[in-house]
Amino acid sequence: MDEVEIPQYFLCPISLMIMKDPVTTVTGITYDRESIEMWLLTAEEEAMTTTCPVTKQILPRDIELLTPNHMLRRIIQAWCIANASKGIDRIPTPKYPLNKSHILRLVRQVNNDKLCVEALRKIDVLVIENNEKNKKCLEEVGAIKAMVTFIVKSFEERKLINGLEEALRIFHLVWRSTIENIQLVKENRDLIEAISWILRSDMTKNQVVIKTQAMMVLKNVTEVSSSNLLSGLNPEFFQELVNTLRKESEHHISQQATKGALQVLINACPWGRNKHKIIESGAIFELIELELGNTEKRVSELVLCVLAHLCTLADGRAEFLKHAGGLSVVAKRTLRVSSSTDDCAIQIFGSISRCSATKEVLMEMLRVGVVSKLCMVIQASCGEYLKKKAMEILKTHSNVWSNSPCIQVYLLTRYPGQ
Repeated sequence: MDEVEIPQYFLCPISLMIMKDPVTTVTGITYDRESIEMWLLTAEEEAMTTTCPVTKQILPRDIELLTPNHMLRRIIQAWCIANASKGIDRIPTPKYPLNKSHILRLVRQVNNDKLCVEALRKIDVLVIENNEKNKKCLEEVGAIKAMVTFIVKSFEERKLINGLEEALRIFHLVWRSTIENIQLVKENRDLIEAISWILRSDMTKNQVVIKTQAMMVLKNVTEVSSSNLLSGLNPEFFQELVNTLRKESEHHISQQATKGALQVLINACPWGRNKHKIIESGAIFELIELELGNTEKRVSELVLCVLAHLCTLADGRAEFLKHAGGLSVVAKRTLRVSSSTDDCAIQIFGSISRCSATKEVLMEMLRVGVVSKLCMVIQASCGEYLKKKAMEILKTHSNVWSNSPCIQVYLLTRYPGQ
């Protein structure tokens, strides 16, 4: 790049770089927006004010008091264009976040039947822009509460009203686990029922998008729901989750929705009664079918996590073993995906080995490669606790698997004293 003399007043006093979005503070000094906002944000957390970097005068921390210097920005942009041949990059016109009062007005309009659809569309645009300031502002003015009210209203009226897609997306993208938001949803059974209703509703358009957004909201909610709410989920709720997994196998739902459904199942699994309901809904068959056709790492991690939970119950192990591909697909994923899947796989094999180890099952484990994978775990660079669990399984049934080459090598040769 040719040597170019940059006018001093184009430079931010903090970064000493050409300003892309010049703003003027109440002290009369102009800074690049990113630099001065970072200065304000990193001031002492409890302090309402800080000092101006140049004048050392008191400076309020409220970033809404920063005034865009449009004239200077245009001058800088024109200068950059004029010097483009000398290697100066053009500076694009920045997108400005709306002020809080405007966003508050939009959120309030969501409760107005005549204005709600247009308001939701405008808020949706702000969120999709992925402007974190807009999202933070929306959360602060009560957008989550407004979306919950709108979603529940749709359920109560049994109408898939216009704006529902936007409301679900806004909830998911704006959601933060703040105390206020958690209090709003942790016991909100109406919201859970509303989302379940959306998932089982027939739609003429945007079905995949709306149901994907509904599942992501459900994931957000169940992550912070109370024990009382989660332990009381009904069988129909789990049936809708299983239907989502089935639709993934049939390519009628997005993978994002599938991951959301799997995460919700994991969130519900700590309660034994939920595990029974999940098993009774036919989840294990669908989980195995899903994994048989899956190539995505995160899906494998989630599927095996759910299976590990469900195989702690006798009914779960019975359903798992009933599927001809259960043991085989878990064996194939072992040592091929991640340490998380390895952990879950060994849990599954351990549960079956301890509680469901008929001769037929043990021979099937040998036939489909479970035994050889257990031997490989012992040699692999994985956690010692996994190696110990694998060794325990092998030693427990070494009499049945005595003809296996890996048993002879690893138990009799590598560990001759055990």
